Amino acid sequence: MQLKTAMPMNQPTPRQLQLLKAIRSFQASQCYSPTIAELASELGISRSTVFEHIAALRKKDMLWACLGKARSLNLTSKAQKLLNLFVDNSSNSSHQLQSGIPFAGRVAAGLPIEAIEEAEPLSLGSHFGSGDDIFALEVTGDSMIDNDIRNGDYVICRCSPSADDGQLVIAIIGEKDATLKKFYKEKKQVRLQPANDNYQPIYSDNCRIEAVVVGLVRKL
Repeated sequence: MQLKTAMPMNQPTPRQLQLLKAIRSFQASQCYSPTIAELASELGISRSTVFEHIAALRKKDMLWACLGKARSLNLTSKAQKLLNLFVDNSSNSSHQLQSGIPFAGRVAAGLPIEAIEEAEPLSLGSHFGSGDDIFALEVTGDSMIDNDIRNGDYVICRCSPSADDGQLVIAIIGEKDATLKKFYKEKKQVRLQPANDNYQPIYSDNCRIEAVVVGLVRKL
């Protein structure tokens, strides 16, 4: 199954976007650029992973650095514009998430229960958080249909470089192909398991976990 939001080659992945934000935040607070070790500590990932993301972002014209000079990592104007756009959109989204939908109580799907009206907003942010590591993707395809994840659903994701066996993940195969599958680690490779007998498992030794799925939103 493919995701509608599978990242084009010239656009940063969610983890790379998080890295750009971390660099800008560090520069704003310290007035100089972070090291790879400091970025790894901030994001909770390995130095080698940070180095790989930096290399990819340089190819995408998002970062530049002076060779042989420490603390010279800087965002390009392209990256700055992207982050500014993201901040504007996040402000609007945050307002929408905080305002939410009125929560009017509970309804029985089994035996009837007393209807007790409650007046409080129900928001995605209150359930899943609204930090920089939370984002949503629209699902296209039916490879996870037996897990009741359908075409047109939205999965709520949390950035994570790792996952436990059986977790639903957003994985990048190779350099750019994003997929939604269940994750299983085997001896020398990983298995990305669909939930539809019409699809075969994906086995890969070149797989990167971008996020774990923490929720699902569906419009009936």
